[in-house]
Amino acid sequence: MTLAPTEQFSVRRAPSVAAVALPPRGQFIGGEFVPSRSALTEEVENPATGEAIASVACGSVEDVDAAVAAAVAAKDAWAGTTPKERSEVLHRIANIIEANRTELEQLESANTGKPAAVAEDDVSSAIDTFRFTAGAARTLTSLAAGDYAEGHTSVIIREPVGVVGVITPWNYPLLMAAWKIAPVLGAGNTMVLKPSEQTPLSTLKLAELIADEVPAGVLNIVTGSGGVVGQRISEHPDIDLVAITGSVGSGQKVAAAASSTVKRVHLELGGKAPVIVFDDADLVAAAQGVRAAGFWNAGQECGAACRILVHESVAEEFTELLVREVRAMVIGAPGAGDDVELGPMISAAHYRRVLAGLEDVRREGHTIAVGGHALEAPGYFIEPTVVTDVPAGAPITRTEIFGPVVSIETFSTDAEAVERANETVYGLAASVWTASSSRSLGVPRRLDFGTVWVNSHLVIASEVPWGGFKGSGYGRDLSLYALEDFSRTKHVMLNRGA
Repeated sequence: MTLAPTEQFSVRRAPSVAAVALPPRGQFIGGEFVPSRSALTEEVENPATGEAIASVACGSVEDVDAAVAAAVAAKDAWAGTTPKERSEVLHRIANIIEANRTELEQLESANTGKPAAVAEDDVSSAIDTFRFTAGAARTLTSLAAGDYAEGHTSVIIREPVGVVGVITPWNYPLLMAAWKIAPVLGAGNTMVLKPSEQTPLSTLKLAELIADEVPAGVLNIVTGSGGVVGQRISEHPDIDLVAITGSVGSGQKVAAAASSTVKRVHLELGGKAPVIVFDDADLVAAAQGVRAAGFWNAGQECGAACRILVHESVAEEFTELLVREVRAMVIGAPGAGDDVELGPMISAAHYRRVLAGLEDVRREGHTIAVGGHALEAPGYFIEPTVVTDVPAGAPITRTEIFGPVVSIETFSTDAEAVERANETVYGLAASVWTASSSRSLGVPRRLDFGTVWVNSHLVIASEVPWGGFKGSGYGRDLSLYALEDFSRTKHVMLNRGA
């Protein structure tokens, strides 16, 4: 296959960097912002420019302990509210986000480098998460009360877990906070949340905006490092469940720390999503789907369509279509236009990791059909990249690069496609592209992933669960399943003869 030389991408810059409304300084504990127990701070930067935009506290063990104490003090009163009362709070939170969406979108873009379309989708999805959960919290069902043992009536009760610790990632700061706050509070729990030290601003701003709607101590936020704040949340004896969205390594550390107090753990971890393109697929639609889902949020997405398995008979045509799509992508900083699709890597450290991954690709002898290079400073921009001539078992088929890089490998039979797709430690998401109704129904059942799309990729709805298998963790976000994950089942049996 012959492809034209890689075209030179460029970064479109905004005419000026917009000012953003920063949240108050300090930790959000007991319903208000208070000074951190630690004097240490960390700069938060705009990855599109590399410039600092704020500094936040590097929280301490004492900050976490204070936040947990506030959550413990508030938990009985919050657990005693009715589903209707909690639902009304969640509805009000959704309305507040809606009323302040422009401010939140701008802050999110400034802290993450997200293009306008991604930031807008994040805020819209956060609103929908709260609105869905507000309704779902009033509709939980379980086994009907009845006589399952002679002379005894059984009643099943869904209770809050208690105090929930939450650790959210840097790639979707506001949205991942919403995915946890909504069901945790909707189920009647109180919580302590640690946002990523790289992207804490929108979560802190949310706390500022909703402080008057959520009773003091129900929601607490402590900024700081995973090694200090995350570790203390995970091991704290008064936290009943800890939930993390993050890397596999981070999830392993959380689970290990949580084991000391035998608390429940909810893990939404990494992914390496295979995209199986069969010989009867609509190749144009598949290429467009990979353009959207492989490079959404600059590929910094655990469900990204990053590993393409295409039937050998259509591999050349599909690759040409995909390269054409990728070459048309618009790269830019926040504020550079509504048509910008690709923003920067989140940080200098991650930028270096992705570039190191591309150097590994070159050492392995794979072909880079388009992209593969850093873009001009300032900021941490990398060209959208398509890697071809990837053999079975190559490192790139297993390693989560977490950047704007997709790889293409070929297969010859359906069985081989399924076997190869499953040859990964991850099990978060996958997609199947085919015109066959038989394949549409049969292949997803054989794929070991928590979500499998057919003829689409990375389409998410609040009504359906999100979560993985294997190394991608366990537990479910979104849907009624999230409310179940953040509650516990109690059986009460009454002896009618007593």
